[in-house]
Amino acid sequence: MPVVCALFIYPVKSCRGIALERAEVQARGLRHDRRWMIVDAEGMMVTQRTEPRLAQVEVVVDPEREALLLNAPGPGALRLPLAPRQEAAARVRIWSSEVAAVHAGEEASRWASDLLGARASIVFMPDETERSVKTEYGKEGDMVSFADGFPMLVVSTASLDDLNARLAHPVPMNRFRPNIVVDGSEAWAEDRWRRARVGDVPVRLPKPCDRCVITTTDQQTGERGVEPLRTLATFRRTAGKVYFGVNAIPDALGPIAVGDPFTVLESLP
Repeated sequence: MPVVCALFIYPVKSCRGIALERAEVQARGLRHDRRWMIVDAEGMMVTQRTEPRLAQVEVVVDPEREALLLNAPGPGALRLPLAPRQEAAARVRIWSSEVAAVHAGEEASRWASDLLGARASIVFMPDETERSVKTEYGKEGDMVSFADGFPMLVVSTASLDDLNARLAHPVPMNRFRPNIVVDGSEAWAEDRWRRARVGDVPVRLPKPCDRCVITTTDQQTGERGVEPLRTLATFRRTAGKVYFGVNAIPDALGPIAVGDPFTVLESLP
């Protein structure tokens, strides 16, 4: 039976991830996942697509001190509260969505501007902000954080193994920035999964995840190449998009952990 072999969160969109042994599934996805985001002077999201240096931003969640700790070459260390003050309101844009957020403060703005060499800020998504999953894939009440479009991303080790067997230089799983990594399935079986249970938490899996240039960015150095996207395009391209992994939406809340069974409840033929 497939099992969960790794869990990750990415508290600041497009910055480094954090590996967990246990995670809390909330309505927007895993707790703390993509609740912060760097935005430019116009309030538009900044990601590794245009700023691969974000891969070098280390992130730590310190629940005891209720702090988010960032560290990057150049601006150095930054400490932020896990819940910035509500009165510092902002309107920010992520893809076609415009949502309410909270500014993380002037110190955070100076840090982000120093990192990018241009005016920038860091914002937080408070609980009061409800960004909906696209109606063609979700249902009423489905929410997402600052993630691209879905609360969670599920990938399998078997699919990565199959991909790496085709590459001259294998790539690590962090190129795909998953939340839940599943071991023990067949390669590419996740394309057909539509409902599953992670431990005791049921999830819907509405569609495979189309991938972008971030997969070609070394998540330690920020250096960019052409793989694995070039090779993926030779056998994973459909309607002009290249796919790896499957998007997920929780149907209940609760804890999940490495070692939990991943039980497929419904699958396409």
